[in-house]
This record gives sequence, structure tokens and C-alpha cells, in this order.
Amino acid sequence: MKLPTIGLEPDEVRRRLEEVHALDLDWRTGRTYAYVYDAGSDVEALGRDAYARFLFQNALDPTAFPSAMHLENDLVAIAAEHLGGGDETVGTFTSGGTESIMLAVKAARDHARAHRPGVTAPEMILPVTAHAAFHKAAEYLGVKVVLTPVDARTFKADVAAVAAAITEQTILIVGSAPSYPHGVIDPIADLGALAAAKGLLLHVDACVGGWLLPYYRRLGASVPDFDLSVPGVTSLSVDLHKYAFAPKGASIVLFRDAGLRRAAYFTCTDWAGYAVVNPAVQSSKSAGPVAAAWAVLHGVGDQGFEDLARRTLEGTRAFVEGVKAIPGLEVLGQPDFCLVAVASREVSVFHVADELNERGWYVQPQLSHPSTPASIHLCLGPKNSGHVERLLVALREAVEAARALPSGHIAQAVAAFAQAPGGLAAALPQVLEAAGLGSGELPKRLAPVNELLDALPAALRKELLTDFVGGLFTPRAAVTA
Repeated sequence: MKLPTIGLEPDEVRRRLEEVHALDLDWRTGRTYAYVYDAGSDVEALGRDAYARFLFQNALDPTAFPSAMHLENDLVAIAAEHLGGGDETVGTFTSGGTESIMLAVKAARDHARAHRPGVTAPEMILPVTAHAAFHKAAEYLGVKVVLTPVDARTFKADVAAVAAAITEQTILIVGSAPSYPHGVIDPIADLGALAAAKGLLLHVDACVGGWLLPYYRRLGASVPDFDLSVPGVTSLSVDLHKYAFAPKGASIVLFRDAGLRRAAYFTCTDWAGYAVVNPAVQSSKSAGPVAAAWAVLHGVGDQGFEDLARRTLEGTRAFVEGVKAIPGLEVLGQPDFCLVAVASREVSVFHVADELNERGWYVQPQLSHPSTPASIHLCLGPKNSGHVERLLVALREAVEAARALPSGHIAQAVAAFAQAPGGLAAALPQVLEAAGLGSGELPKRLAPVNELLDALPAALRKELLTDFVGGLFTPRAAVTA
């Protein structure tokens, strides 16, 4: 593919972009329960206008573009006040939860390097429900992941198991508020007491729910202590582009004090160019996200967020009760937030997800894990909570339709191929054919794909997904003309 010899007219550029845009989920309908956190068109407009105004400001250098620094300082101060910080609490604005988590892990690693010379092979302890971003940070930063089980009923971290996993190489304990898979809050107070007793750092991943949880408590919901006010918590991450409804990417990582945050910084003066000081992973970056987040927080205000939280809380409660009334379905755990995992012992939840999609509703499939069955996952919010009654009708219909569809045959094929000479790796083409992926194109219905992934061993699942996504991101002919 080559650039056009003569630049396209602006109207033609816009037409081609709209053509590609039409491929995406129409999340503004309120029927999407993943990836987008929608508080309505007024909030969207606030963020979009501020983003555009600061789009080309480079937040790399606060001496050249102090606006980004001032806006970031405001956001960090608001987040610290909102989430139990004290006079010494500091923080950094980042592009998202993964970057915030990356900085928290780097801070723990470099803090240990500076203060614990006996740590030569750093480890961090993760409940199996901790976000995959911690695994990514570990891979990037050379930290060993030590996984611990969660309670089989509540899906919350097992504090005794965490305690048993601590070694002389442990640099960080992680808790979630809430965990993404089930929407439950780990026992942060107990983890904090353990971390303090052992002289360890404790990071709370409140990326997905941290912003609204204080409003849930204000509205009378039972919210366990989870933030920086808990003794032993040394850092916390919260995404503003999730339930603070700012445009992506906007997140904040808060640190107990400036000394710990300093360990997250990267500074380089040993090269021939300008001095580099990066509080976050990115260097050059648009000031658009920080301006957009500032605009949304100030435009919505405290009472506005309380109202958004109320609508979300009420919608989640209605959905959970509605699921309980549908034969064959169960809610996993007791969600502390608006993330809900729905499983079934009677029908394939992957077929249920496809059937919902056929009816115009988007939910996210979750594969099984030794700690939890396969499920469909929903992120409820103030906009899509208004559609809960219709969603429940569609869900009931989807379950009945799924009962009539074949399931389990792919798992049987995988088991049979595993016994063949060379095992699954050698038989992978036949396995892909059984799942409808023999053509190399993604089928319209994804249940066979998800059933295949669910049946594969974790290592082979990882290899297959990596190669598949790599194939998607391969240059081809132009998608528009």
C-alpha cells in the first residue's frame, strides 16, 4: 500500500474514515457491556472538546507546556483526596491502568534495589484474579510472578495463602478493588496488615472501580476499606477513563510519598541530547487526555458522580436479581461493584454470548480457569443500566436458544487429538478446522473459537492467540477506497 500521489480532499478523508468507523460496535446505543464506559452525550462532549483543544500540546516538557503539569497536579490532588491519601501522597497521570500498574511494579522493584540489597530475584505475589497487566509488568521488568489462590466461593484473595507465599525475595503484594473477573473487592485491610508486618509494599489495583466506590459507600452500599487510608497500602491505581468517564487514555497511580514515586521515574542524562526525565513510561505524549479528564471531572462534579453511581448501582442490583430468576444461570460471587460474571452449568456461555450478539447486545466472554468457570462478563454503567430490563429479556431468550446448539464436541476433539502421535501441537491444523478456523478468517459466531481456547492447555492457548492476533495485524490492501 502506497500513499496517494496527491493528497485526498478533506471530505474524501472523512468519508474513508467513516467507512472504517462503521465496522465498530455502536456503543452509543447503550447495549454494549464492555470496553466503553458511557455516561451520556453531555459528558462525552466535555471530554472531546477539551481533548481537541490540547491535542497537540506535548506533555513531555513542563517547562514548554506547563498547562499539562498544572492540570495533572489538579487531577492527582483530587484523586488523592477522593481515595484516602494524606499530606504526603503524590501521583502520576498515565495513559491507562496498564501503565499505572507498570509504574507501581517498577517503583517496588527499584525501591527494593535501593533498600534491600538481599533481593536479587524480585518476586510479587498476585491472587489469580489480579489483572493481566501485572503479568505484563513482570515480563517487562524482570519480576517473578507468584500466584496465590482465591476463595472458591467469594473469589476474593486468600490472605493465608498470600502470607505463605512470602519469601526473602518478595517486593510487592497486590490486591484488587475490585478484581475485574468477578467485581469483588479483596480483603485489603488484612493484606495491608500483612504487608506492614512483613515490611512489604502493597499495591491496590482500583483501576476499574476505584473512582465510583466512594460514592457507592455514600449511597449506603457495603464497601470494604480499600484505599490509601488503609494502613499498609503504599500505592493505588485508578482509571479515569473507566468509571470517571473521561476519554481514553487517562489513569492515575498514587504513591504513599514522593520517595516511593521517585523509584517509578526514569531519568537519563548520559547521552548527547536533552536531559530526559519521564515520570511515566511515555515520553512525548499529547496533553489531550489530561485536559479531557480535567474537563470531565470538573464538569460532572461531586453530585454528578453521585448520581451516575446511583444509576449504576441500581442497574447492577436489578441485573443480578434478574439473572437469578433465569433457569440455568448463576452470578459468580457477590459483586461489590458493577462488574458481573454470569456462568452456567447447563448451557454453553459462549453460545449465550453469540446469541446476545445476534440480538444486538455485546458482552465479553471469559474463559475458564482453575479458579473459576467460564462466564460472560458485563460492565454495567449509568447509560447501559437503563436497558437492563430489555437485556434480561434478551438474555433469557439467548439461554433458551443456546440450549439447542451443539457444545462440547470441540473439547472432545481436543482430547482425542491430544492422544495422537505428536500431541496437540502436531494436530493443531485439525483442531482449528474443528473450530471453524481452517480458512484463516474469523467466523461470525465465536462460540467454537472460545470453546477451542477453553479446551486447550494454557501454554498452547497462549501460542495460538499470539499467532492469531499477529496475523490480524499484517499489512494488506487498503480497507477503504
